[in-house]
Amino acid sequence: MKKYLNYICLSILLIFSFLFLSACTNNSQSSEANNEPIEKSELLMGTVISVKIYDSNDETILDQVFDKVKELESKLSINDQGTLIDKINEASGMNPIEIDQDTYYLLEKGLEYGKISEGRFDITIGPLVKLWNIGLEGQKLPTQEEIDSKLPLINYNDLILNKKDSTAFLKKEGMILDLGGIAKGYTADVISEMLSERGVNSAIINLGGNILAKGKNVNGSLWKIGIQNPNAERGDTVGIIKVENKSVVTSGIYERYFIENGVRYHHLLNPKTGYPYENNIAGITIVSNKSIDGDALSTSVFAMGVEEGLKFVNSREDIDAIFVTTDNKIYLSDGIKDNFELSNEDFTIAN
Repeated sequence: MKKYLNYICLSILLIFSFLFLSACTNNSQSSEANNEPIEKSELLMGTVISVKIYDSNDETILDQVFDKVKELESKLSINDQGTLIDKINEASGMNPIEIDQDTYYLLEKGLEYGKISEGRFDITIGPLVKLWNIGLEGQKLPTQEEIDSKLPLINYNDLILNKKDSTAFLKKEGMILDLGGIAKGYTADVISEMLSERGVNSAIINLGGNILAKGKNVNGSLWKIGIQNPNAERGDTVGIIKVENKSVVTSGIYERYFIENGVRYHHLLNPKTGYPYENNIAGITIVSNKSIDGDALSTSVFAMGVEEGLKFVNSREDIDAIFVTTDNKIYLSDGIKDNFELSNEDFTIAN
């Protein structure tokens, strides 16, 4: 029973997240019955995916959206056999694999963020992810020898993309792609684009806490999004922001972890050391126009720490960030200071 505990806890947390978001959006929407959303939820990509549409009653749109998500999962998962990512991993060190447009774009973006983050975000981190297996059956604290054997296999520069032939090739045998840090963001963007093509302009897309708030609420108000308290269950927040056409992605040490000998080992692994990143950040939220950017940068900026992370975010016009530290302090990037409402007196804004 114990080996399933983290998975069960994660599922419960995702449900709390969805319930909280529903409360926020329902509180800000009109009370008229025709403003009630249509919605659908399924367990896909290892998380609970939910889509709520506020300005259409066409249920077929939801069916089409979830068919697309299942198609993406069949290409991008490393936990299912026969996916395109699985085929690339199986052929590592041997030969290139022809891939489709979705997969090529995602891998190309993964390499881009590897460069932007100076290797802090690395989509070839699969050997370490499989070794630790955090949050899944068989999770463990690896030996230093085991970690040392995997580190040479992690280098995004050893993923070779050929645009002309539309192929991907991992140069070293044993390399493993893991798109867990970017695939949900891309999927949210794909869903948003599909909704736009079908005339939907007011919707909430929730991929296990990765939120994309599309348009405005049907009454013309901005969406209210709660920022998770990393010390509590889903639904307890440190603050609230109001957004329109924005992605809100949070990463933190509370999402997936295990404790051994009094030490917490979380799932945000450092590709350089092989161990979880160590800093005083408990959770970080990235607000961006594109969810794929927020997904990748939530990991990258977490790895930078507060000081360097704030400097990085403030240097870019396309993102904002909210840092929550282990000592209950909140640091805000310049562009979001006027849009953050503190909701928990246990926390203080430090800048």
